[in-house]
Amino acid sequence: MKKIAVFADVQNIYYTTRQAYGRQFNYRKLWQQLQYMGDVVVANAYAIRRDDDQQIKFQDALRHIGFEVKLKPYIQRSDGSTKGDWDVGIAIDVMEMAPEVDTIILLSGDGDFDLLMNKVRERYSKEAIVFGVPMLTANSLINSVDQFIRIEEDLLL
Repeated sequence: MKKIAVFADVQNIYYTTRQAYGRQFNYRKLWQQLQYMGDVVVANAYAIRRDDDQQIKFQDALRHIGFEVKLKPYIQRSDGSTKGDWDVGIAIDVMEMAPEVDTIILLSGDGDFDLLMNKVRERYSKEAIVFGVPMLTANSLINSVDQFIRIEEDLLL
């Protein structure tokens, strides 16, 4: 059975499914689908810490499903802009896990990850898969992987 490592860019998936469909992503259905793909040995969900009850419940649900939830503080700058992405953390974790598994699965539409997924394939000869919202996933990311799995109705709440 293939060993799989899963890396979920929670903010990206939340905003792209909301923008495209007005609905939320169903992590339970994703988990069911992943189990048919192989043995999930690592599943990280990268999110922003906002200490509100709804976020805490969501993060607890992710843990219950089987994800390790990694949190970064939500930062609001004095100019009103905000910061809270996990791109570098995701990249580091993917590169550390790539030698240990057969398949790297990324949930994101962020084109910044195209270099990372190319590296997974070229340096480690690993299968690279992306789950993303079709109209909101960068073409460069789609082209960098072995398989692009469309987030559509079957993976939404």
